[in-house]
Order: sequence, then structure tokens, then C-alpha cells
Amino acid sequence: MRILIDIGHPGHVHLFRNAAQILESKGHEILFTLREKEKEIELIKAGGFKYKSFGKKYNSSSGKIYGMFKFDWMETKTALKFKPDIFLSHGSIYASHAAALLRKPNIALEDTGNLEQVRLYRPFSKIILSPDILGKDLGPKHYLYSCIHELAYLHPKYFTPNESIYKFLEIEPGTPYAILRFISWNATHDVGQAGLSYEIKKQLVKMLKKKMKVFISSENKNEPEFAEYMIKIPPEKMHDALAFASLYIGEGATMAAEASLLGTPSFYINSLRAQHCEELLQYGVGYVFSNTDGLLEKVEEVVNIPNLKLTFKNNLRPYLATKMDLTAFLVWIIENYPESIRTLQKDKSYHKRFAY
Repeated sequence: MRILIDIGHPGHVHLFRNAAQILESKGHEILFTLREKEKEIELIKAGGFKYKSFGKKYNSSSGKIYGMFKFDWMETKTALKFKPDIFLSHGSIYASHAAALLRKPNIALEDTGNLEQVRLYRPFSKIILSPDILGKDLGPKHYLYSCIHELAYLHPKYFTPNESIYKFLEIEPGTPYAILRFISWNATHDVGQAGLSYEIKKQLVKMLKKKMKVFISSENKNEPEFAEYMIKIPPEKMHDALAFASLYIGEGATMAAEASLLGTPSFYINSLRAQHCEELLQYGVGYVFSNTDGLLEKVEEVVNIPNLKLTFKNNLRPYLATKMDLTAFLVWIIENYPESIRTLQKDKSYHKRFAY
């Protein structure tokens, strides 16, 4: 079987990486396609996968409209040459359109429910798969699973942190450090939303560097005063860095959830709701702020709590017990398509067969 996986974000590489490796080990052929945003190519290369880049994404409104037509054509042209049997993506408009033109099935994962995107790919997709915490009904093609995307690559079954990260960070093993993540606010779902102000960012850095080393990962290139704190590690090492960090603070939901799943106290600050972060909060493995009111005070409190990481790791156990193996689920759906879809339609307890 030939499978084309379209990538729209670095997190999507992680999401599909283990499934792609398993499928390749079974003799299936995989091709990743992407528009370059941040570190996607490095992550794909680290996994040893074949890929086709369509160049940089466009950030302006007019650029995104132009890009939809341009990338639709490039995706279709690439697919005509690769001849995939099936398309897989995280709600990719381009993959769904190319799949429809080639009369091939498109499987879309969706965990944000961003309707302006969903409306553009839903008519051209055979099935839409989402975490059961999404809280939205996307129609008759929509099926739920009891997992969040970050567990597809960070569950202990698939990931073991490596202490060699201290060498990459150029600090002594055991040195306490914090990771801060600032986003660019260019995504369509970021319109009208807000996170950390420039002043709050400065105050956080000033507060934290008194107690620990501070590293910053940022999509924003317009704040050169934070340059000295920028984390300089291979992108595939970021999860190791999150695992051994004392604290994570950021505007991106994905990295906040990743930190929590690795037992690191995490703060998600964004006016845009993130159901998976809110669910982790309920289990005592994360903090969620819709604005910065009270943020500095809570961070100050948390950094002074002894053995907090041990508490977080203990709280993770009951949470993980409620989840299924998303990677195994995806492999089963792809290898058994279309019978797998008929099974989903008939068997409402399909989650149980994919327990970790």
C-alpha cells in the first residue's frame, strides 16, 4: 500500500511518526508532503522518511488564499506521481482536494474543530477522526477515540526521555531550567485570540532566571531581546528537553500538553480553548489561563512547591489508564480500509481493542 501523509505543523510529524514507521516496517510505502512553517523538514529527516516540500507557508490573508490554489495543485501533482492508495493528514485541505481529484480515500484527524478549515476538507474526506473531548459533532463521517494526539508519540510505550539532552543544552545534569514557548499568531484559528503580552514575557523571564536557567522557543522573530535565551537543540530533541525541565510556560496548546504528559508542570496561556489541556488540568497535571490575570503569582507559587514533578507524574497514571493506543488504531484503520470503516460504523466499543 502507498500512503501519502500531508503535514501542516511540526506536531503533525510527531503525530504520524510512529504509525508511519510501523507501516513502513510492514512493507508499505510512505511519502510526507508539507509546507514549511517551523522545523518540519528536520523532524521528517530525523525519522528517515521520504518527503516533498512545497516551500514556505503564506501568512497574509491574500497569501493564504493564493496558497490554497498553489498548494492544491502541488499536492495533486505530487500525488499523481506517487500514486497513493490512501491519504492521511491532520485536517489538510490540500490532501482532501487531491484525494477527491484522484478518487482516493482521505482520512482526516481533527482535534481543534476549526470550522473554517473543516468546511473546506470535510466534503472530500471519507472519515474524520477526533479525540472524544472535542465537544463538536462534525457530521456522519465523524468518529471519536479516547486519546489525545500527543499520546500517539509521548506515551511511555513509545517514548523514553534521554538524559543526553543536558549536553545539547550545555548545562550540567540536574540543573533546573524552564522552557517558554511564544507563538507567531499567524494561524487561522489565532485570529482574535491573545496570549502573553511583551511585558508579561519580560516579567516571566526576570522572575524565573533568579531560580533556574531559562530557555525560549519562539516563532516570533520581532523580539530580539530574548535572543540570548533561545533554545538551540535539534528539533527532535525537544521532548527530551521538556521531560527534564522544571517548568513549561507557553501560548501553544500542543507543547503545553506535551510537557504535562512528560510530568513537567505546564502553563497554557491563550484565550483560545484547548480541551486536551483542560482535561489534563482536571487530573492535576497542568494549569490553564485564558488571560494573564494571576499568572505571575501562580508561577511564583508553583516554582516553590517541593517535589512537584513527582506529584505530576503520579497524577498521570489514572489519566493514562483512560486512554487508548492511537498509533495502533491508525495503523489498523489504514491496513484494513475500507473494512475498518464499516467496523467503526457497526461496533461502538471499538476503542477497547486498542488499550495500551
